[in-house]
Amino acid sequence: MTSDELARMMRANQANWDARTPVHLASRFYGLDREGGPGPDPDRWFAPFEWADLGELTGRDVLHLQCHLGTETLAFARRGARATGLDFSPASVAAARDIAARAGLDVRYVRADVYDAVEALDGRRFDVVYTGKGALCYLPDLDRWADVVTRLLRPGGRLYVVEFHPLLNALGPAPAPGEGPELLLRHDYLGGSGPVHRDATRTYTDGPALEDATDSYEWMHGMGDVLNALVHAGLTVRSLRESEELPWQRWPQMRRTDSGWWRLPEPRIPLLYGLLASR
Repeated sequence: MTSDELARMMRANQANWDARTPVHLASRFYGLDREGGPGPDPDRWFAPFEWADLGELTGRDVLHLQCHLGTETLAFARRGARATGLDFSPASVAAARDIAARAGLDVRYVRADVYDAVEALDGRRFDVVYTGKGALCYLPDLDRWADVVTRLLRPGGRLYVVEFHPLLNALGPAPAPGEGPELLLRHDYLGGSGPVHRDATRTYTDGPALEDATDSYEWMHGMGDVLNALVHAGLTVRSLRESEELPWQRWPQMRRTDSGWWRLPEPRIPLLYGLLASR
């Protein structure tokens, strides 16, 4: 793949997320009351184990990469962190700033590509860098990403990645017409096959259809890809969790748990993972 081809794909992704922003603002999925600020507590996007792994955040500098509307970024600010969100979509950043202002929270948002984060943040370093839940698939080069994260962290700082498990990405989102409820492998689990092109008028939310910029590109990354990128960048992996729960009902047969999230009745398979690393 040439650099021009890659640049074209990244521009398409940015345009796609610009187009997604008003759709997501209007969706019940995000639950944002545009008249009165954020509706549901942004904590609903976090599993209990995330807060246990992150620890005390009061007074800490926390950076949320690929923050989109900043719903998770708000939760860090509410826990006393000096929170910063970064995203490459101008529309998302503008919406995130508005949402934070309506919530009365002091959050700084920066418009930049992840790979340009060090320069965009003027070399500032952080105690915690957080990313995940559908972010890494939009990054074609994990080694470069891991190097950026390392440069963003203070000595002793922590990276926390909470991502959809590669197994989840390999499974179809719903049975095709005429099929039963069985889970079928439809996509690669491992990376290395190049970008996956999608042309869809609907996003993962219940919002209205996209009117334009329907093309997007994703890159699959196996667990080994993520772990090796971090290790090669000089980070130390502290823990790795695999979770069978998701914050929404992806398949009709999923059941709500005591946490308010959703799991499959069977089989028990990992749908989400949490990876903690330190510099």
